[in-house]
Order: sequence, then C-alpha cells, then structure tokens
Amino acid sequence: MKINPDEISTVLQKYIQGYQTSVTVEESGEVLSVGDGIARLSGLNNAMSGELISFPHGVVGMLLNLEKSNVGAILFGDTSAIKEGDLVKRTGKIAQIPVGKAMVGRVVDALGRPIDGKGPVVTDRSRILEGRSPNVVERQPVKEPVQTGLKAIDAMIPIGRGQRELIIGDRQTGKTAIALDTIINQKGNDLYCIYVAVGQKSSNVAAVVATLEKYGAMEYTTVVSATANEPASMQYIAPYTGCAIGEEFMYDG
Repeated sequence: MKINPDEISTVLQKYIQGYQTSVTVEESGEVLSVGDGIARLSGLNNAMSGELISFPHGVVGMLLNLEKSNVGAILFGDTSAIKEGDLVKRTGKIAQIPVGKAMVGRVVDALGRPIDGKGPVVTDRSRILEGRSPNVVERQPVKEPVQTGLKAIDAMIPIGRGQRELIIGDRQTGKTAIALDTIINQKGNDLYCIYVAVGQKSSNVAAVVATLEKYGAMEYTTVVSATANEPASMQYIAPYTGCAIGEEFMYDG
C-alpha cells in the first residue's frame, strides 16, 4: 500500500489548525482541623464569604468566616470521611440552590436536592442563599389579605401577604395544625406556600406531606426538610433555602 505524503500533510495541518489549548487554574488548600461539622482550612487566600468548596468523597462546604491565616467552613453531608490534611478546592460559586416553578409540589433538602423519589428537579434557575433584601422604598405595602380558614383567627388577627406572623406556644398545642390549615385554605388563591421543617422527626415531615397531598395542597406547596438526624449545618441553612425559593416567585412577579 502506497502512502501519499501530501495526504498525510493535509491531515496533520487540519489537526494543527483545530488544536486548542485550555488552561484551568484551581486554587486549593488543605484541612487544618475538622470537628462538629466545621472545618478550618489553609491556603484559600482568595476565597469569598459564602463560597462553596469541594472536599474529598463528594462532600461540599460553605465558607463563613475569613481570617488572615485560615478560613472556616461548615460541611454538608457525611463529614466522618473528612480528615486533617485532605485537599480542598474552591468552586468560585457563592452558595446557591435551584429555584423556580419546578420546585412546586416537591420535597427537597436544605440544598434544594429532591428527596421525594419523584426524580430530579429540572430547572435552569438558581438563587444565592443569602441574597440582598429589597429596601423599604422598593417594597409594596401590605394590602392583600391572607385567610387562614380559621374564623377565630381571621376575625381577630388581620394577616396580609408579605407580613411576618409568629405562631408561638407550648408543645402539642396545635401550632403546626394552624400552619397546615392555612396552607390547605390557600387552594385556588394563586398563592405559593413553602413549609420548612427544621429539626423534626422524619416521620413527622412525612405525615405533613401526606396531609397536604390528601387535601390537594401539594399542587402549590414546596416542603424543605432538614430533619433531626441531619447535620447542624443543613438545619442552619434550611430557612435560607425556603426564603430563596419564595423570593424567586416574588421577583418573578
């Protein structure tokens, strides 16, 4: 078989013309100490507050306090595998979660990952956990009512959309029942509801979801669950997750 040098030259020229170089620069450091879901890290000189960082074994962390010699991070997930001297890398991304209409009707964890067995959350929108609050001038007045469906409460306590209302009381006095009745009463009112369960038993969260499904309220409700058996860091960010999901609907009109 005779090889034509011109053909070889043409093929090589195509390869050379299409060759592209790419250089990826990663800033990495190492774990100085780890304990109680908190890690002290060195070497991350350009790290940002609230930035996500990656640890070995798929564990993710979020930077909180930045000091001259080291930085501190809270860890999400199984922290037992993380040890002193492990390599840690910056991601360059501020902690954020998926948001949007795809979150409606789902049960997710504090990082926005689905835990209801209904498949992945398909959305291209995300929002940082600790976003800027709108200033007073930008806010609308509280003018639209929210009916709880409980006559005694609706008659005595005016509650409006955008208003914060605290339900306080001893254990087993019906605080959760009031919240669930209010969510169920919003059916057909064009109002999205978000229920954040922090530090509760998994069975209690499952019972809440079952109640909402029974009355058709999960069609407009998102449940964020950070149960008692999850790390303290997950319970810490769960309320931020619920707020971020709600803020997306607010800014989306």
